[in-house]
Amino acid sequence: MRVFVTGASGWIGRGLVPELIGAGHEVVGLARSDSAAQALRAQGVEVRPGSLDDLGTLRDAAASSDGVIHLAFKHDIAFSGDFAGATNADRRAIETFGEALAGSGKPLVIASGILAVLGLPPGVVATEGDGLATAAAEREVPISGANGRMENAHFTRALAGRGVRSSIVRLPPATHGKGDNGFIPMAIRFAREKGAAAYVGDGANRWPSVHRDDAARLFRLALESAPAGSVLHAVGDEGVPIREVAESFASGLTVPAISVAPQAAGEYLGFLGGFWGFDGPASAQITRDLLGWQPTRLGLIADLKEGHYFS
Repeated sequence: MRVFVTGASGWIGRGLVPELIGAGHEVVGLARSDSAAQALRAQGVEVRPGSLDDLGTLRDAAASSDGVIHLAFKHDIAFSGDFAGATNADRRAIETFGEALAGSGKPLVIASGILAVLGLPPGVVATEGDGLATAAAEREVPISGANGRMENAHFTRALAGRGVRSSIVRLPPATHGKGDNGFIPMAIRFAREKGAAAYVGDGANRWPSVHRDDAARLFRLALESAPAGSVLHAVGDEGVPIREVAESFASGLTVPAISVAPQAAGEYLGFLGGFWGFDGPASAQITRDLLGWQPTRLGLIADLKEGHYFS
């Protein structure tokens, strides 16, 4: 297949591109900088210069491809406080892909987040069937607010009714591996700066996790064979206690692991403090049964013990 990939030079994309090429697919990658374009060409990727705001480029690239994998997200403006702006840009891109692929039966796979599935009682293991109900799934206007990315996933699923083989891959907050630039290295940086690795309360709250390369393989399988409207979980570790994560930080940095009250979490973890104490285990059993996907790479704690996060 000829596959158009946004975010091809990003964290997940750097695992996905060789996964796709190794499986015999031809990759066309969106690149918003010269350095990204150069890196993609070195891997044998056809480059389309542009960003998520270049809707004409997105439309043309999608229409001339056999499928689309949408990984790109404006994390820079989201982390600076404009989450609504980031989700609205994401929505416009998804709408553009939907228009280009409507009636074709071609796949559109997008990345979403498991932590976006809010509202479950503490301790309940989230499944692929949770968080599907929405009043906004069919709305064709940008969605503002903290739930914007979840609504974009709902909109993508609804494209199945318009002849698009759409699917959602929900990623854990800890999508880890060598070269990770997400939440785990951020938390490590805070621990280094504060001289202590913090966990909230007794630290028994759990985060799901997955190795980046396992997640990349799931995106490929979704592209190739996920039924229209599928919701998939890229989960390797169902739930890693945050106290164990903090203790791994402490060992790697030679600092103490300490318990902090919820109201003090921001002092030790910055913006991460707001959900470092969140308990959100998640299962991928439906995904495994549907696509035969099995994680084979290291779990989060074993990956932290490799040492590359602390070098």
